[in-house]
Amino acid sequence: MTSAGSTSTPSQQHAAVNDTTLNVATGMDAVTLRVGDLETMSTYYSNALAMEPIEEASRGSEVHRVLGRGTTPMVKLVSTPGLPAVDPRQAGLFHTAFLFEDRASLAATVAHAAQNTNSRFVGSSDHLVSEAFYFTDPEGNGIELYVDRDRSQWLHTDEGEVRMDTIYLDPNAFLAEHLDDHIVANTSAQPGKVGHVHLQVGDVPTARAFYVDALGFEPTFASMPGVLFASAGGYHHHVAMNTWNSQGAGPRAAGLGLGDVAITVPGREDLDALVARLTARNMQFADDGRSVRLSDPWNTQVTVATGISSVDEALAR
Repeated sequence: MTSAGSTSTPSQQHAAVNDTTLNVATGMDAVTLRVGDLETMSTYYSNALAMEPIEEASRGSEVHRVLGRGTTPMVKLVSTPGLPAVDPRQAGLFHTAFLFEDRASLAATVAHAAQNTNSRFVGSSDHLVSEAFYFTDPEGNGIELYVDRDRSQWLHTDEGEVRMDTIYLDPNAFLAEHLDDHIVANTSAQPGKVGHVHLQVGDVPTARAFYVDALGFEPTFASMPGVLFASAGGYHHHVAMNTWNSQGAGPRAAGLGLGDVAITVPGREDLDALVARLTARNMQFADDGRSVRLSDPWNTQVTVATGISSVDEALAR
């Protein structure tokens, strides 16, 4: 089986920059969450999701703590007590989706999450392209834990959409088949990364104009009312947007929850193409040479940076 969730083949790694779409080797980076109780949330992500604290830094009154697997950052928690709690009706985060390389690694992580008293299990589904388990963290942020099926097994509609579905996946049967005691005991050593981010938005056409037309993702699933999936390089989705809870929501006020959606591209030429698209649309952005930062129509910060996921980059956001 090939590496789960790979967004490009070796022959695609050096694909020419496209003026309208993101590089096929685009990926996702650690999501930033603003949290009210840093220690409770850090302990949750460490114990329930088997992530290790990698590094932290103080920025004024804020503490920024990066957690992940090995040297790969997966989430950054920013201590910002005093902000309003997550509002499930606002635009913002639907869930952060953490991708694992095989079913045994996924099963081990799910077992940790299920046994944690601060976890709320939401459900599990076979999506045809992937198998996924859903939880909510102690401050109300959605979490997906998943593994991809090999791309050779993905199907497409006549219209070119990736075939996805929501079929019940028996969690007990999955764990019984795939749990491995050695991997459970060493779960934090198993690779993981952010595979995609699913957002709540006020309306899909506005989200499409930002994430597809401006940023350069390509639609992969848009036939269901109130939802849009999009990706780079033919992946089933790097970002998803829905209005299931947030139809008509306006720009977000300052609050706990999603702080930044991070995207990685191979090189500066990819950022130059992005800057050209943003400039042509008279959109505001900040460009520090290594990354381009802007806000979506609901005040969700999006950072597009060059190179591979790194702790330094995560701390700098």
